[in-house]
Amino acid sequence: MSQETDTTQQTTVVGGAEHSTRGAYVTGGAEFNRDTNYIEDRITKDGSPGSNGEPGWPVEAGRYRLIAARACPWANRTVIVRRLLGLEDAISLGQPGPTHDARSWTFDLDPGGVDPVLGIERLQDAYFTRFPGYPRGITVPAIVDVASGAVVTNDFPQITLDFATEWTEFHRPGAPDLYPETLREEIDQVNKRVFTEVNNGVYRCGFAGSQEAYDAAYARLWSALDWLEDRLSGQRYLVGDTITEADVRLFTTLARFDAVYHGHFKCNRQKLNELPALWGYARDLFQTPGFGDTIDFVQIKQHYYIVHEDINPTGIVPAGPDLSGWLEAHGREALGGRPFGDGTPPGPVRKGEEVEPGHGAAPES
Repeated sequence: MSQETDTTQQTTVVGGAEHSTRGAYVTGGAEFNRDTNYIEDRITKDGSPGSNGEPGWPVEAGRYRLIAARACPWANRTVIVRRLLGLEDAISLGQPGPTHDARSWTFDLDPGGVDPVLGIERLQDAYFTRFPGYPRGITVPAIVDVASGAVVTNDFPQITLDFATEWTEFHRPGAPDLYPETLREEIDQVNKRVFTEVNNGVYRCGFAGSQEAYDAAYARLWSALDWLEDRLSGQRYLVGDTITEADVRLFTTLARFDAVYHGHFKCNRQKLNELPALWGYARDLFQTPGFGDTIDFVQIKQHYYIVHEDINPTGIVPAGPDLSGWLEAHGREALGGRPFGDGTPPGPVRKGEEVEPGHGAAPES
């Protein structure tokens, strides 16, 4: 999200220009609490409402556009799952730049600063088309109905589950089962702890408004990381012997850990590359098609270090860390497991969706 990381933005005026970031992420004396109220509409096979009565929209190839900034870990999940399942032909992808202003994410990387399919400069426009004056954060990922230009949902945990279970008609041959019915209870349990203690835990450290809040968040984060280190010492994947939704959700935080969270968010007991099981696990996934080929380290660092002005007021983006270790052998095959189960890896990254040369772990050739 950011508007991803903050859904209660404040706007200040500096030198005549509006900024949404300075002072907006940390509330003095308080712990960070994420606003988890999202647009809960579902896209289902027949357009029926969700199990809790959420409004339903029908699965329909070409109808929707996924807006997902490369920098955002929550949006990154949707890009990975879309690629693993082969939904590129069914759901188009729009990618805003790594930073945003007071109003919303912008399409500043596209020609003319306009999304080529939706014809808008700001993601905010899609939200306001459906909800004029939408009062919450303009977050990514978001799915937009192309014909009307209106946002459908920004409920990021549900989006990937629906990709796996509702869009099966458009899955590629050999697509993995990322949310197998026999493992759903365990996946849900693992996901709950990973979200509260790790995915969101790094933000509770980074946006803590007091020493007490930070100390508590830090202890919770590292308790969970120690649990994961122990769990992954004896098994290749988080749940079962294949890649599942649980691995996708953990991976996007691990991919940003040394580059951002260790220093910028003060999660600095150890670096990821000092945790043998987690580092091997993260490298294993990074080197699996569909994971590392979605990671843009340059945009990730630009987003956090530029947008969070209250944490990094100079706006300086660090040159490090050394990323070459992501491509080193991980040895996780010795634990067994089959990455895609009875399926197959996805093919090459779709033309136009590649990570820019020099922005990944491999040096620019």
